[in-house]
Amino acid sequence: MNFDLTNWLRRQSACDKLPVIAHNLQGMAATDTREWLVTNGLGSYASGALNTANSRRYHGLLVASLTPPVRRTVLLSHLDETLTAVGASPVQLATNFWQSGLVAPEGYKSLESFSDLPCPTWCFRLAAGRLIKQVFMLPGEQRVYVAYTWLPDDDKSAADLDLDVLLNYRDFHSQTRGADDWRFGQELKGEKEVTIRPYDIAQPFSLQVDHGKYAPADQTAAADWYRNYYWPREHERGLAESEDCFHAGRISVRLSAAQSVTFVAGLEPLVEVRPLSELISKVTNTRLKLLTDAGALTSAAAVQRLALASDQFLAHRQSTDGSTIIAGYHWFSDWGRDSMISLPGLCLSTARPEIARSILATFGKYLSDGMLPNFFPDGGQAPEYNTSDATLWWAQALYSYFEKTGDKDFVMAQLPLLQEVVDWHVKGTRHGLKLDDDGLITGGDKSVQLTWMDAKCGDYVVTPRSGKAVEISALWYNFLRTLDYLRTATADPKVAAVAPAAATSSTVTGANAQTTASGFAKFWDEKRGYLADVIREDGSIDDSLRPNQLLAAALTFPIVTQAQAAAIVTAVEAKLLTPMGLRTLSPDHPDYKGVYGLGLESANQYSRDVTYHQGTVWPWLLGPWVNARLYAYGPTDENYSFIREHLKPILAHIEAEACLGSVSEIFDGDAPHKPQGCVAQAWSVAELLRVLTAHPQLCA
Repeated sequence: MNFDLTNWLRRQSACDKLPVIAHNLQGMAATDTREWLVTNGLGSYASGALNTANSRRYHGLLVASLTPPVRRTVLLSHLDETLTAVGASPVQLATNFWQSGLVAPEGYKSLESFSDLPCPTWCFRLAAGRLIKQVFMLPGEQRVYVAYTWLPDDDKSAADLDLDVLLNYRDFHSQTRGADDWRFGQELKGEKEVTIRPYDIAQPFSLQVDHGKYAPADQTAAADWYRNYYWPREHERGLAESEDCFHAGRISVRLSAAQSVTFVAGLEPLVEVRPLSELISKVTNTRLKLLTDAGALTSAAAVQRLALASDQFLAHRQSTDGSTIIAGYHWFSDWGRDSMISLPGLCLSTARPEIARSILATFGKYLSDGMLPNFFPDGGQAPEYNTSDATLWWAQALYSYFEKTGDKDFVMAQLPLLQEVVDWHVKGTRHGLKLDDDGLITGGDKSVQLTWMDAKCGDYVVTPRSGKAVEISALWYNFLRTLDYLRTATADPKVAAVAPAAATSSTVTGANAQTTASGFAKFWDEKRGYLADVIREDGSIDDSLRPNQLLAAALTFPIVTQAQAAAIVTAVEAKLLTPMGLRTLSPDHPDYKGVYGLGLESANQYSRDVTYHQGTVWPWLLGPWVNARLYAYGPTDENYSFIREHLKPILAHIEAEACLGSVSEIFDGDAPHKPQGCVAQAWSVAELLRVLTAHPQLCA
């Protein structure tokens, strides 16, 4: 019997406008590394391997953010499915990895196809028919839905579905070791609902099913703990690689032909579980509204996919009662630098200025001594102010916001804060950051990593960048020019229509953009034809070929000439440009590391950190590369064609590797450029989305 998952999903959702793609999973290996992800806008998520196993400590069907968007806690680890068609033998459909090396059950062998739109959907092919599994969350709801639909070949036979419920209660960075005397408390409310309390002071959560029956496991049996699950991805990261899960009970339900059952796990129970058709319609309409609002319904598939992915990183922060950006999944929270770089792509390219405004306003409230926090306070602790560039990226984000909205009132309210940044950098702020006489920002030391490319392992500073870093100087120049431009633009409506390059730079509390531009000439190496990376405290030069220099030509106000920009782009493309992004160091450099984690089977924190910025490829840098190339060579058909061809591999990655529908954090510097790090990274998605929407010619 032929079956097309794409068509089935279109009929189920009554929608043919989403870029639905069915991936063929027949013959997939247990070692398949592709993953899936759904989020709820509060920091909670559901995620796992495409073969339905949990291959990371961060995987689970409900990883709930108890204090949005943080305190992410694994509650529902897994559902182990067994299907028994009438007259047939039971078939186990789950996939689990065990520390012994065993894979059992091997449900992945029954998988036929998968699609992540409108929600992650698996099709299992069995002797008597197909079972469809779907996982989704709804915005603002602290719960996950897992639904199953039985499609028999004869269109009439029933099947019995058993779901073994496996629970946990741990911080998502940690692991659990079960104890025979640790029994999760269960309060039954009829046959279809139970409240789980892992221990007395734990956050209770509920399990519900719309029909069928839930029966708790024998609370006296030691076998209630399933022990020694194995996480292969954690083994690769050199971290603890196994844990135990609590077998709470079993859901049993008989499904007639085309009938569905919906299981719900959440922090609060529902009054009733709505019909699956209604729930899928809500999920679909949420996706459609995002694309419609972004003006992407008829855009290229890559733009649609990136626009949909953007939503996964936007969340509400309880402590500030404002919007924020999750830097990456699975283990990152919200960070100042990542938020400011990601904001234009995630919020403005998708026509969500109200979210951009909330993020900008929130960060502005936390400005201290002329610096934005690197992360927000949680649990009452003070913010950490250990980034030199987040504050400077703030002006770029504010400029983008004003360019998109013309919101003079908000920008005018922010201008005194930007002036405060200038004042503090003139007199000196944290970490020795200060405006030098040559107009360049200097500061930092070996004790703290202030720029995005700094890395440190214990006392070993992998990429020492204290002194005057090239991108900090370019960002500072743009900060001054942006402040001056926004002052003028908000004072006189006629100036708002003037091209940014036409705005003049004026003296601002002892800081002058022209002085910075003159001082910046120190970075230029005429012989090599590119910019130095750092001018150290002692005046010596680090002339390593790195991609940071692209910002000198890529920002709103370039600080280099077009001829210099062309030379920089030539040098960068010769050694740093790869199909997946830009290397962080030239392969010619003696410190170059072409494989993240040194290529070790189990790369610990040290092995990963010493390679993080020593050749590892970062896709977010494709955004600055596109900007710099267009500045250097102009918006010609030939230039657009060159860029378009070089973006094809990273756009193909969205549908082929890591987290389907998103873009990874990093890749190996050496071919074949294996994806590494976070499987879904905010600025990777944001910068690609920004340049594709700003330049539709790149999608032609």
